Amino acid sequence: MFENAWIMIAIIMIINITYVSFSTVRMILTLKGRRYIAAFISFFEIIIYTLGLGIVLENLGEIQNLIAYGVGYGLGVIIGSMIEEKLALGYITVNVISSDPGISFTKQLREKGYGVTSWFAYGMDGDRLAMQILTPRKYELDLYDTIKTIDPKAFIIAYEPKHIHGGFWVKQVRRGRIRKSVQEQQETAKKDEV
Repeated sequence: MFENAWIMIAIIMIINITYVSFSTVRMILTLKGRRYIAAFISFFEIIIYTLGLGIVLENLGEIQNLIAYGVGYGLGVIIGSMIEEKLALGYITVNVISSDPGISFTKQLREKGYGVTSWFAYGMDGDRLAMQILTPRKYELDLYDTIKTIDPKAFIIAYEPKHIHGGFWVKQVRRGRIRKSVQEQQETAKKDEV
């Protein structure tokens, strides 16, 4: 089976793409505190890694195998990060500053199920409305779209919190209010397209 150089290159690339994708997902799961799932994935990760490295080391004289190994590694990083984006584990904190403090920003966001803490602030050009919003990462892009719809000029900064305890949003996320709101938005968008 390994006599054909093209088959060998394809096998090495597939093995390395799979290995690095598993490695990326395992690392993210470990950082998110999901150690048992990460350990389960690492079992398969190391088997695939050993298999791929063994094939390359047995055929070290073939430069195309080393190139395939490197290309597969790079593609594995890309694919692993795409998988992580689809999984969207954890939460994101979004800080928003609106130049119009009279806007009913917080009310509209709360109606969609987001927990919002807001306060008035003063910026270089006058009064501002500052908000802090915590949401599951899978709703992050929907939140940005909602914010931009309400205030296209809003200043947005997002980061991932390390530790979360208590607060209004815990109950709302568990009840699925955000999920329902996002589903309603998507259904409305589909109807508008038709």
